[in-house]
Amino acid sequence: MTPYDRIKAAATEPPSSRRLFVYSGGFLRERRLRRILQLAGWELRLGRPRPEDHVAVWGNAPTAKRGEAVAARTGAGLVRVEDAFLRSVLTGRAGEPPLGLLIDRSGVHFDPSTPSDLERMLATAPLDDSARLARARDAVDRIRHAHLSKYNAFDPATEPPRAPYVLVLDQTRDDASVTASGATMQTFREMLVFAQEEHPGLDVIIKTHPETRGGHRSGYYGPEYAQGRVRLLTDPVSPWALMEGAVGVYTVSSGMGFEAILAGHKPRVFGQPFYSGWGLTQDENPVPRRERRLTRAQLACAALIDYPTWYDPYHDRLCEIEDLLGTLEARARARREDAYGYVAAGIRLWKRAPLTRFFGTGRGMVFAEGSAAVARARKSERHLAVWANRAETLPVPAIRLEDGFIRSRGLGAALTPPLSLVRDDLGIYYDPTRESRLERLIAASERLPEGPRARARRLIERLRKGGVSKYNLDAAAPPDLPPGHRILVPGQVEDDASIRCGTTDVATNLALLRRARAAHPDAVLIYKPHPDVEAGLRDGTVAEDDLRALVDVVARHTDATALIDAVDAVWTMTSTLGFEALVRDTPVTCLGTPFYAGWGLTTDLGPVPERRQARPDLAGLVHAVLIDYPRYHDPVTRTPCPVEIVLDRLEAGDTGHAPTLSLLAKAQGLLAPYTRFWR
Repeated sequence: MTPYDRIKAAATEPPSSRRLFVYSGGFLRERRLRRILQLAGWELRLGRPRPEDHVAVWGNAPTAKRGEAVAARTGAGLVRVEDAFLRSVLTGRAGEPPLGLLIDRSGVHFDPSTPSDLERMLATAPLDDSARLARARDAVDRIRHAHLSKYNAFDPATEPPRAPYVLVLDQTRDDASVTASGATMQTFREMLVFAQEEHPGLDVIIKTHPETRGGHRSGYYGPEYAQGRVRLLTDPVSPWALMEGAVGVYTVSSGMGFEAILAGHKPRVFGQPFYSGWGLTQDENPVPRRERRLTRAQLACAALIDYPTWYDPYHDRLCEIEDLLGTLEARARARREDAYGYVAAGIRLWKRAPLTRFFGTGRGMVFAEGSAAVARARKSERHLAVWANRAETLPVPAIRLEDGFIRSRGLGAALTPPLSLVRDDLGIYYDPTRESRLERLIAASERLPEGPRARARRLIERLRKGGVSKYNLDAAAPPDLPPGHRILVPGQVEDDASIRCGTTDVATNLALLRRARAAHPDAVLIYKPHPDVEAGLRDGTVAEDDLRALVDVVARHTDATALIDAVDAVWTMTSTLGFEALVRDTPVTCLGTPFYAGWGLTTDLGPVPERRQARPDLAGLVHAVLIDYPRYHDPVTRTPCPVEIVLDRLEAGDTGHAPTLSLLAKAQGLLAPYTRFWR
């Protein structure tokens, strides 16, 4: 065991007696709080502890006095519990449980009167493990990229004030971290004076605390302070967007001061929070014993990886920071996008329940049609949404909804509920005639930070090993393929919207096969019919005579990802199987214009929009397509989730039970030749 491991073990492993006595209602009421403590090895009890037992209190809260008194009388140890630095989407007072706790047997991180476990780590742990520090840097990259903070009910799309400006961080009145630092109202007034005097001519922005904005607790700065250059900011602006425009950050002990350090600032600190005193802040009231000099990565390593106890709500277990970030990203995104609710149009009856689950985090989703949907959306101030191929039925623009790229275990045409959906406020990914939100994400991924990029690389490796595809059907292994240069040609549904919007000269499976054969007369051509066509649910059949004349192997009911692994190249119009081939490093030639064409990763024989000028690598493309663009829903907990949880469910075969729609699916199959009348 290394010196660092011994320090961490002493701070985090329960002693021989795991009994933890509690004397405040919060520990009894809050099920998540109790569960995290149990998973961390503690056995919660009521009654009188023995000297070898421990007593739990909540930070320095008023109720902590009872537990402190019992511990002092009995000689039991004291454990102070607090919310972790990345807590949840909403505040605790809004009723949302935490995703992590700080369980401290020495003190509490915001109280400098006694060194906490965190301070001991920062002062004495080696903090020199390169892999751990790389994880810390990656975590910070992901936090900034996804705009995550302790609480996350803000909107990253909300514009920050015009830069440059000075940022002053307000806190809630008599917060424990404020009083523990010995700060008062006078401290906050002095801080505001410093901010103005040290930055003459610049606007001074006072950032209101989320609980103050929510009406739960008052802050130190009221409306009377908004005079001259001083402005009070109550808008739900992302802390990370605020940091970008700030030339200076001032705080007493706010958690945003820690985020300011991670954003590259050296904040001026008037209290004594855990992050002060390590050479990363300008300290007005330094803690004399803190003499070590740390890097940002070392501070983040201790505060985000080593000190907190993180919780995975999907598997009901403790987890690492990477898992926590995926959870918080998914839940924060759902809350931000769905806050206003939706009026949805053009949605088939069987799709309405899945859509309600996906987009029900805020005000929920209601359904209407045509002009009634438009009127209802305007009256209720909800988003107007439409299934993408029905967008032309509405007289005004709307958010388009579609299936995601890791959709389900089973066909959409067989009415299998989706595990992922996309929500596009610009266009839709399969229509290259107009810009889509996915196009912007792919273009931006050219500059993707290393943390999100590392996550995408892990996802690529997992997709390759797991053989994950869009529908994840139970299919046969590929047949023995003839030797030679093997080209896979995936069939498509010929009335599919991606064919109608994304092809010109080559728009049928037969035309695609003819072009592939003409270009490669000596190659081994392998044709895989589309699963919906094989199931008799959609159009796109190629006549047997044509197949015999053009194709060497027809791979019916064959595993798509295994086929990709067995071939040398893929030729396609717009099939998502082309994207799956890119994920597996197989060269792809496009005769249409799918979302993944035109970025320098494919051979493009079809037209490519001029706007696709960026040149992302594969990790950037995968991050945009499978992480940033879709929304995922966990069929077990019925909550928003990251892509990794969907992969867990697919691997375990735990994707929920589809509604009994077999008769409807069969009827749809019988009507497949007449889709022009009913789709």
